[in-house]
Amino acid sequence: MSSIFSKIVNGEIPCYKVAEDDNFLAFLDVNPNAEGHTLCIPKKEIDKIFDIEEELYIGLMQFSKKVAIALEKTVPCKRIGMSVIGLEVPHAHVHLIPLNEMEDIRFQKKVTLSKEEFLALALKIQGNL
Repeated sequence: MSSIFSKIVNGEIPCYKVAEDDNFLAFLDVNPNAEGHTLCIPKKEIDKIFDIEEELYIGLMQFSKKVAIALEKTVPCKRIGMSVIGLEVPHAHVHLIPLNEMEDIRFQKKVTLSKEEFLALALKIQGNL
């Protein structure tokens, strides 16, 4: 059964796309810990991050770094945090979260954005890639 992320990759479910190449996709988390919370995923559905073959894993980290640099240029923050948890969706993914305090990465405090705010933010991040 396809994960929700595979459905996003296949265009069955819309997303606020930040970046994409042949192997990876980055999009805004719709239930973000902080403004700009972005998910980077391999397009190939692989459940666990450490099950990804080495070349694709390195590519995911390079892709995530590129997105993180653009994100930090876009969203005022002290740094971009990275987390790999992966219990909620059986598809490997990297969370990139703008941090101003440690609470921003704990997945307990959430922020709300309108559709228009999500769209504008995705475009701003794209502009900084």
